[in-house]
Amino acid sequence: MSRLPAPSIVDWIHQRTAGLSPTVRGLMWAACSGALFSVLNATMRGLAQHLHPMQAQFLRYLFGIIVMLPLVLRTGLGAWKPQNVGGQFTRGAVHTLGLILWFMALPQIPLADTTAIGFTGPIFIMIGAFLFLGEAMRWERWLATLVGFAGVMIVVGPKVSGSGGHAHLLMLASAPVFAASFLITKVLTRSETAGVIVVWQAISVTLFSLPMALWVWQNPSAAQWLAFALCGVLGSAGHYCLTRSFRVADISSTQSMKFLDLVWSAGLGWLLFADVPTQTTMIGGVVICASTLWVARREHARITGAEGPET
Repeated sequence: MSRLPAPSIVDWIHQRTAGLSPTVRGLMWAACSGALFSVLNATMRGLAQHLHPMQAQFLRYLFGIIVMLPLVLRTGLGAWKPQNVGGQFTRGAVHTLGLILWFMALPQIPLADTTAIGFTGPIFIMIGAFLFLGEAMRWERWLATLVGFAGVMIVVGPKVSGSGGHAHLLMLASAPVFAASFLITKVLTRSETAGVIVVWQAISVTLFSLPMALWVWQNPSAAQWLAFALCGVLGSAGHYCLTRSFRVADISSTQSMKFLDLVWSAGLGWLLFADVPTQTTMIGGVVICASTLWVARREHARITGAEGPET
């Protein structure tokens, strides 16, 4: 979608990685994507601690539009007209609700906890696809769901009884809402291109967030404006790397890189906010991510008929 990084950088990366296998290149793109999104989340957490989360949410997506605007203007507005306007705004409304929950919790919990809870997304997507899209729910998916929720309880359980437990519950509540947004996206892909969906997500979320941002508005400092501009670039670059990883390798083969997301977030949380990840957070995050990785590999083996060890 985005043309970030610059073409010269992309050409240089192509030359340096031309001799590597598609799987290795996919893993490298996925690792870069996870690192960029971790820096994005850390930056947004810092901003949301000084500005109201609703204002931070609005400005995050506003600058996302600004970053994509040159590409939209270059190709012409007609190329970005959606076939299903109602579906685009429905998806935007659902995604905005998830963001409200996520941003309200973000300043109050460690980045490692945010990442660990975010690992539940694929599990909720599987359940939603079964309930609303009629997709089969085989025993592997049920087992992964049960193991994943056990991991959630390892992460969230010890915190719920504490003073900040409500923030962890808010973050957890955002996961199924985001899953609903992604399921709507899957339906939209039947009539819309990925680029149109991304652009209209930014537009609709910005519009839905504007009234809440105006209600709590305070003038950002020059440094905060620059930080929001950075967030727009990080978001675009992160989506670019993620798209590249999916293009050069099977999605299931890149899922193991999600373990690194927990490492990135834990390290940034410690360096920037003095957050020391708890043992339960690390264990729970590994359990959740392992269940997601296992079912992804099972699904890949089932679809391709590949033989391999079951983990």
